[in-house]
Amino acid sequence: MRLRGGAAVCAAVLGMAVVLTGCDDLGDLPLDDASSGSAQGGPGSGRAVNPLDNPDGTLPGLAAITSDSERAEARALIEKVETKGRGPRTGYERDKFGYAWMDSAPGGIPYARNGCDTRNDVLRRDGEDLRFRSGSDCVVTAMRLYDPYTGRTIDWAKSRATEVQIDHVMPLSYDWQMGASRWPEGRRQAIANDPLNLMPVDGPTNGSKGDSGPASWLPPNKSVRCSYAVRFAQVSLKYDLPVTAPDKEMMLRQCGG
Repeated sequence: MRLRGGAAVCAAVLGMAVVLTGCDDLGDLPLDDASSGSAQGGPGSGRAVNPLDNPDGTLPGLAAITSDSERAEARALIEKVETKGRGPRTGYERDKFGYAWMDSAPGGIPYARNGCDTRNDVLRRDGEDLRFRSGSDCVVTAMRLYDPYTGRTIDWAKSRATEVQIDHVMPLSYDWQMGASRWPEGRRQAIANDPLNLMPVDGPTNGSKGDSGPASWLPPNKSVRCSYAVRFAQVSLKYDLPVTAPDKEMMLRQCGG
């Protein structure tokens, strides 16, 4: 973590401290009320952390990368990513990456084995004004979420789950096609539950992404596209997974390359 982003990071850590302990699954998640807010973001946008200052994904959100020096740093990171052609999707199943949102991911994944499932861990990381199921400090039943992909603030409740979904920034099917098909099960479980690879966002927007790489899909909110490219690169580098050449070219382009 760097001094440049220190103030924002400290604020984010303090905000997290209030809610850091437990979890639940996507299929169990109904979301609630409609969204409101502007493309420049609502209350949560001030808590969002630059991905260059958040290399393990444990701090909230996805703040825009705006300065020339940050963009140069972003391009240097993306340049490290290897490229290769996308393999076949043959044999891919979500369950090959473990059941959704298991709390037992191996390999020192943040939040794992804390008594709360991955989905709720990530909702607690990014949400504000959290409310929990009676008797639980894990299962989020309502919250306010700033969605970096659309720039909107969503008031969510568990009664309408699909309004908020957890995006795998580097999609699991994409991972499979780029080499994860040959991994041991534990490594696949790790990438599926690593907070570095997870972003709670507007459900329909996430649905439009599918298993696309950056050459085919980018967040509608243009201000975070460089940040999204950085996060995609961070996951790629951590798990030694290549991206396609067009995806890398598009990632560099989002950061001025």
